[in-house]
Amino acid sequence: MKESATAAVRQILTDYLNENKLRKTPERFTLLDAVYSFDGYFSVQNLEDYLEKNHFHVSRATLYNTLNLFMRMRLVICHRLESGTRYEASYANNSHCMQICTVCGRTTEVKSPELTATIQTVRLKRFRREGFSLYIYGTCSSCQAKLTREKNKRTKNK
Repeated sequence: MKESATAAVRQILTDYLNENKLRKTPERFTLLDAVYSFDGYFSVQNLEDYLEKNHFHVSRATLYNTLNLFMRMRLVICHRLESGTRYEASYANNSHCMQICTVCGRTTEVKSPELTATIQTVRLKRFRREGFSLYIYGTCSSCQAKLTREKNKRTKNK
């Protein structure tokens, strides 16, 4: 699936650049390949490290400008989380539901066909839905256990 997705998004990028009379630079295609090599979320620093490891150097401005291009094309989604900005390759996946722990910042994707179906049935006036992102904030079970232990320890010491 990953190779076919990479080939498909490369073609989408080529078509977009041709239609908009933009240059087909090696940086754009290398960044696209890098973005689609990640499993899940990544930061600009992760992307920069990946490129550095593969001996491909680009400026931060090029990274941000290219990510913005990919977001306009809906090939990448930007998530602004408490732990920082994360990006995600989004070809053929425009809907996201995530739970975010407000204590440790851990983010996990929630796969809920019922929730997705419910959101898709909501009628929107004069608006074509293309996807959605839903963030559910709370405390993960590990942090809940840690907080309970700390609370019990304080209570016991009183």
